Amino acid sequence: MTEIYPIAHFRSPFSSKFGIPKQSGLVKNVRGQIVFEPAYRSKDALRGIDEFDYLWLIWHFSANKHAPNSLVVRPPLLGGNTKMGVFATRSPFRPNGLGLSSVQLERIEWETNEGPVIHVLGADLMDGTPIFDIKPYIVYADCHVGARSGFVDRTSITRLEVHIPESFQAIFPPEILQTLYEVLALDPRPHYQDDPHKVYGMPFMGRDVRFTVSSEGKLLVIDVV
Repeated sequence: MTEIYPIAHFRSPFSSKFGIPKQSGLVKNVRGQIVFEPAYRSKDALRGIDEFDYLWLIWHFSANKHAPNSLVVRPPLLGGNTKMGVFATRSPFRPNGLGLSSVQLERIEWETNEGPVIHVLGADLMDGTPIFDIKPYIVYADCHVGARSGFVDRTSITRLEVHIPESFQAIFPPEILQTLYEVLALDPRPHYQDDPHKVYGMPFMGRDVRFTVSSEGKLLVIDVV
């Protein structure tokens, strides 16, 4: 069996799994960086990559501490109550723990102390995630207009109404604040929790964003520490 090793690691505003968008592209402006391992810090390895708008990242669900014990999962999009085969979902609890994400290439920082660094938008990766490979997104091969998407076609993504008091808004730059709004609107809570009195905490940009969610689907940020 061939072993694979990380070629890079990801830098993200999310220091835990809690709050990370469940798919890439759901929050288009969330920023991240790909920082290569020393053996791959070469401009030659990235020659031509800046001619592509999107990249595929193949990575590891490194925050999963336990091996999966079932071949069926409960997708959050279906409310966590319906079982589907693991290979019919994008569940993180997979036999080999591999993730696949399509991200937008924003820019490349060619000269840094860590070699070339790729800046991307729309990723759904936690800070420190190991990346095994990067491939360019190619329209003629990767885009299939009109393709079916199974249960995803029948289930719309719902978004919460988010309120962040002005005193907390001032903590974040406008662009980061907008990203926070979009992340919270996706409802970071576990699908099985629906307690309007519970206070949740979401690590974001080095802070802990604390919030509640009413039974009417309104999310209120009550503290940022």
